[in-house]
Amino acid sequence: MDELSSTTGIVALAAAGAAVLALIWALVLTVQLRRVRQAQTAVLGDAGERDLVRHAADLDEAFRALRDHVDVVHGAIDERLTTAETRLDHSIAFRSLVRFDAYNEMSGRQSTSIALLDTTRSGIVISSIHHRDQARVYAKLVREGKGELELAPEEEEAVRLALSDPATRE
Repeated sequence: MDELSSTTGIVALAAAGAAVLALIWALVLTVQLRRVRQAQTAVLGDAGERDLVRHAADLDEAFRALRDHVDVVHGAIDERLTTAETRLDHSIAFRSLVRFDAYNEMSGRQSTSIALLDTTRSGIVISSIHHRDQARVYAKLVREGKGELELAPEEEEAVRLALSDPATRE
């Protein structure tokens, strides 16, 4: 016990205490390092010896590739939408049907005029005139809401109704 109270003994005890503290500190750091590696494995997966910086660089590269792909797809969809809108502009947007009795015979209004117009208010008016013995069909072009040939009153009414009815608008 005398040896422990001497200067050499005190230094030895201090060194042993420092060694014990260093050992405890090393154990704490080992546990923390294992936790960090487990967290890194959760983020990186079982990718081996990759580090977080390389993983972040790979993710950045993948996001850039994804963004480029999205830009290409967006451009293609935009083109298709423009084409579809152009095609829709020339499809039937306004329509109406007018029934009338062409010969005032009280035959139940069997004659009809149908207006079929696109978004430029152009299209066709088809009229079917029914009589007891026969039926006749007439077609007239319409440009910007006006007939290229003179329209009958029933045909004008069909065009007017088609262009004024909110239910037939886009």
